[in-house]
Amino acid sequence: MWSLVFSVALVAAAVYGCIAFTHVLCRPRRGCCGRRRSACPACLSDPSLGEHGFLNLQSSGLRLHYVSAGQGKGPLMLFLHGFPENWFSWRYQLREFQSRFHVVAVDLRGYGPSDAPRDVDCYTIDLLLVDIKDVILGLGYSKCVLVAHDWGALLAWHFSIYYPSLVERMVVVSGAPMSVYQDYSLHHISQFFRSHYMFLFQLPWLPEKLLSMSDFQILKTTLTHHKTGIPRLTPNELEAFLYNFSQPGGLTGPLNYYRNLFRNFPLEPQELATPTLLLWGEKDTYLEQGLVEAISSRFVPGRLEAHILPGMGHWIPQSNPQEMHQYMWAFLQDLLD
Repeated sequence: MWSLVFSVALVAAAVYGCIAFTHVLCRPRRGCCGRRRSACPACLSDPSLGEHGFLNLQSSGLRLHYVSAGQGKGPLMLFLHGFPENWFSWRYQLREFQSRFHVVAVDLRGYGPSDAPRDVDCYTIDLLLVDIKDVILGLGYSKCVLVAHDWGALLAWHFSIYYPSLVERMVVVSGAPMSVYQDYSLHHISQFFRSHYMFLFQLPWLPEKLLSMSDFQILKTTLTHHKTGIPRLTPNELEAFLYNFSQPGGLTGPLNYYRNLFRNFPLEPQELATPTLLLWGEKDTYLEQGLVEAISSRFVPGRLEAHILPGMGHWIPQSNPQEMHQYMWAFLQDLLD
């Protein structure tokens, strides 16, 4: 299996290498490296989003950064971001739900100001799940509404399986359980090709180099492409994501998540039972619609509410927050009555 993984990784590296060097040739003044940002973008300190804090995790001793608002106004709503993002990807939801929930958006380990161990073994699924447990308990709660996107969604699915008592409800956007994703990809080669970047990220140091070339142009394109990126993303908001990636070692922690993906292959099918709202973009570039049906087949009947949103892509929390909020309020209303 590992021979196959690294063979595909080398092919992906050749493709992304051509893309990265093309960016350099088209924009020679940017050079072959990413420019380190010295000033934090102003939008990251917007007081309307909440207060910044740090939490020392009981199990690992790591320190995670978070933004919190609405404390004392209701249940805990915990947000888990994806890649290449950070807590700021939940800015719309932090404003929307702080009136009725204690909303907390964390920078997962390896991201932003949170601690970022260098060792790949520090980013296994088991350790990341313990981080989430420690965040919930460290904030003084015994359960939460877990809201997650992309990589955060993968963690949320696993967390609901192994720590079900800590999750009252889940809202999952654009992300499948790893066992479902694995099985679906083996039977749908088109999804395999949509995931080509995951194989590139298995390699050491080279992905960090390619992603940073021409001042992080590959990441910029991922986030701002007119068809597949985040609509209406301002230059300042783009810098909110690039700022931490531009710091020394800023990409290594996030990429180490991917370097642990194949560690437990193959995975056994698992039954899903936590009441969950699943939102999926019809035009998601990275994930096929067929995964929604595959997820549904693993659920206890009556526990999943799934919606495929017409015309929407992968970045629903940022691209279509109003539609997402409508579904969330309806799904969570009985908790507030």
